[in-house]
Amino acid sequence: MTAAKPLSRFFSGNRVIWLLAAVAVVFLTAGIVIARFIESPADAAAKVAPPEAGLITVPVENRVIANDVSLRADVLYDESVAVAIDTTDISGTPVVTGQVPEVGTTIDAASVVLEVAGRPVIALPGELPAYRTLRVGVSGPDVLQLKQALAALGINPGNVESDVYDAATVAAVDQLYVAAGYPSPAASEEDAAALQSARDGLRSAKDMLAEAETALTTAAGGAPQSVRMEAQRVVNDAQRALNQAVTTRDTPQPAALEGEAPVSPQSLQDAVDSAQEALDIAIAARDEANAGTGTSSEVTARDNARAAVEQAQADLDTALESTMTALPAAEVVYFSNLPRRVDQVQTKRGTTLSGSTPFMSVSGADVVVEGSLAASDAELLEVGMTGTFPVPDGGGTITGTVSEIVAATESEAPEGEDGGEGEGGDSAKSSRFTVTFVPEGLTEEQIAVLLGQNIKITVPVSSTGEEVLAVPAAALTAGSGGESRIERAASDGTTALVTVETGLAADGFVQIVSSEQPLSASDQVVVGK
Repeated sequence: MTAAKPLSRFFSGNRVIWLLAAVAVVFLTAGIVIARFIESPADAAAKVAPPEAGLITVPVENRVIANDVSLRADVLYDESVAVAIDTTDISGTPVVTGQVPEVGTTIDAASVVLEVAGRPVIALPGELPAYRTLRVGVSGPDVLQLKQALAALGINPGNVESDVYDAATVAAVDQLYVAAGYPSPAASEEDAAALQSARDGLRSAKDMLAEAETALTTAAGGAPQSVRMEAQRVVNDAQRALNQAVTTRDTPQPAALEGEAPVSPQSLQDAVDSAQEALDIAIAARDEANAGTGTSSEVTARDNARAAVEQAQADLDTALESTMTALPAAEVVYFSNLPRRVDQVQTKRGTTLSGSTPFMSVSGADVVVEGSLAASDAELLEVGMTGTFPVPDGGGTITGTVSEIVAATESEAPEGEDGGEGEGGDSAKSSRFTVTFVPEGLTEEQIAVLLGQNIKITVPVSSTGEEVLAVPAAALTAGSGGESRIERAASDGTTALVTVETGLAADGFVQIVSSEQPLSASDQVVVGK
């Protein structure tokens, strides 16, 4: 009795522990019993025999089959180009002094796109860049381009088929500067000095010619009147002396007085001869006075003076041409087409231009969509085809027409781009093409949303247009002769090969144009086993 009490106290003090142990034993026993009657799915599947192999079939469908070419493209203004001028001929520092355009400004023909050192840079239509200053006498394709540009503005440059910069071109360029609101370019100090020197030279040459002509007139007209009259008086005196000598000779002489020598006839004859000689000399002197001296030296002097005047006039004409209005290369910039839109401006008032560094970028005024395609995809497109692309944020769908397909340069080929998303993409960058689309009916709001965006544009290149019989491409096999076949499955499980003619293929389906045996939608064809 005494021994039973400690045992009773042991069980009563650990009653909870004994209860938990009993519950654990019950659950363990139940788990063992239940496990004998439960199977896992894997065990159940392992005890089941594999199914018999069967055919995988799909129905023939009626559907529209369309083949599209999709590409990523950028929305931008067309023909973006950098604009620069040659500042080497600018006198002084090429500082931007005004007329700096704002982004979005439209540039028209004859617009002033910038003012440098107080002089305008005028926009004109043309393909050739301005590479030299045009002045009177020069010729070439750049002169012809200038004349055609002026004529397009309604300014008459003279003969537009002539490539010579002449006086008519000068007058037209003067009108261009008037339209731009600037004075025509002034002549350089050297040219102005040369012009003044040429004018002075011509004036001096004309004075020398006048003097030479006066000297020639004087020489050709003989001695002065007083000299001629004096010469005639001497002749008259000599004639009277001769007459007197003759009279004396012919008159009988009185006898000589005593003591005087008689007058000899010989002395009288000598007096006549002497008087005759004096008369002859006087007549010769008179004739010389009337005829004047020789004029050969005066004629030579006059001819030389005339040649000097002609040369001085030619020098003046050359100097005048040098001072006539020229068109400096730094005051004009040509664009292949106008109007243009200013996209970027890289200068500001007070900035000094450097060489031929661009001062702004411009583009066409029209929005285009431009993307790149591999040659295999580009071959599927033609100018005039249309594609569609969505405007972000639910702005609708826009249609664009292919306007140009050109081979892309290496720098234009995007890095790592595989081409379009249509059939037959090609990753060869060496054979890529740039495709340009012209979107239709864009609103200002849509332009604002789209500009600068990279969008996906889809171009349908071929389509059945309506629903046709089609099967998955996996349903087609090739016969021994290269013909296309399908395997049609009957409801009883049998199959039969049917030769078919295929059409357009797209999106994994192939059009059935005709078949050796009639086919209809819902017929089952085998695509696998």
